[in-house]
Amino acid sequence: MTSSRPYLIRAFYDWIVDNDMTPCILVDAASDGVSVPQPYVHDGRIVLNVGPTAVDTLSLGNDFIRFSARFASQAFDIRCPPGAVLAIYARENGRGMAFSTEDAPEPTDPSPTPEKPTPRKGPALRVVK
Repeated sequence: MTSSRPYLIRAFYDWIVDNDMTPCILVDAASDGVSVPQPYVHDGRIVLNVGPTAVDTLSLGNDFIRFSARFASQAFDIRCPPGAVLAIYARENGRGMAFSTEDAPEPTDPSPTPEKPTPRKGPALRVVK
């Protein structure tokens, strides 16, 4: 199956905008495929306001998030894969969703490893007077 992250990003974006708040994404600027203005990167991350009034030509695609934005009156074309998005949230109240730093890898071995049975404990009921 494809990653659910792009779908969740679009859903949270719509939810935040529908509630008249400002959607922001936290991006890992060191990830492959990320193109952001480096002077605005702090600790390897950048927060981007992706609100409808802040960006032009926003595309929240399955392979890339793309848009044009201004930083200190200079236009930049921003591009990042959804896997580089660490969180999407509303600037006003912080509500949104954080993602893990990596998608869980798919198992490469088609035969599952057998799980060891857990030892069974006795009943845990008590008489309460």
